[in-house]
Amino acid sequence: MTCYVEHLGLADYADGLCVQRERVAARKADVIPDTLLLLEHPHVYTLGRNAKKDNILLSSEQLATRGVQVFEIDRGGDVTYHGPGQLVGYPILDLAQHRRDIAWYMRSLEEVLIAVAQDYGIEAGRFAGAPGVWVGNDKLAALGVHISRWVTSHGFAFNVNTDLRYFNWIVPCGLRDKGVTSLQKLSGRRVEMSEVIARVVCHFGKVFELEMVEKVGSRTSKV
Repeated sequence: MTCYVEHLGLADYADGLCVQRERVAARKADVIPDTLLLLEHPHVYTLGRNAKKDNILLSSEQLATRGVQVFEIDRGGDVTYHGPGQLVGYPILDLAQHRRDIAWYMRSLEEVLIAVAQDYGIEAGRFAGAPGVWVGNDKLAALGVHISRWVTSHGFAFNVNTDLRYFNWIVPCGLRDKGVTSLQKLSGRRVEMSEVIARVVCHFGKVFELEMVEKVGSRTSKV
């Protein structure tokens, strides 16, 4: 099966959400194949369906002075942060054509990012009861998904060169006793985002057994 890869660059959260909803509708109508949207967002906190608003530790005025937006969305999970230097992935897959198994899907997303971390010599793994990718007690990647008629949306946020200070102003994922890390912090150097993207696309194709096809405008090319 084919999976389109679309690179949206640095996109406002509302714009990225709009594109995502359009692709979800198209996938449900079987107009497009499975699609992986890859992008970065300006500074934003998002609140999932189970979020507690007091897990954002700043007032509205303090958020405004720091240029941080807040969105309440329909993914699972609590509060998380998106910002420049963080790779956000929105896989739009029809699980009816893979496996109708949400736990399998979540484990598979984790497997993709664990493999990317291993490419950089980082031993990442899972933490029982807390979705995501972890290095010890610190989260390297957050997961939060929504599934409607077996079509997936939302997805993962992978800390590459993320400014981790923004996590100090929330209780990430509602977990007060856990930390947050990034590829940059773990490797001791700035990591090229383009290289990380290439590795994510490669491992995504392997894990989900998909042929990854770059989509640029109306043109497509195999990865």
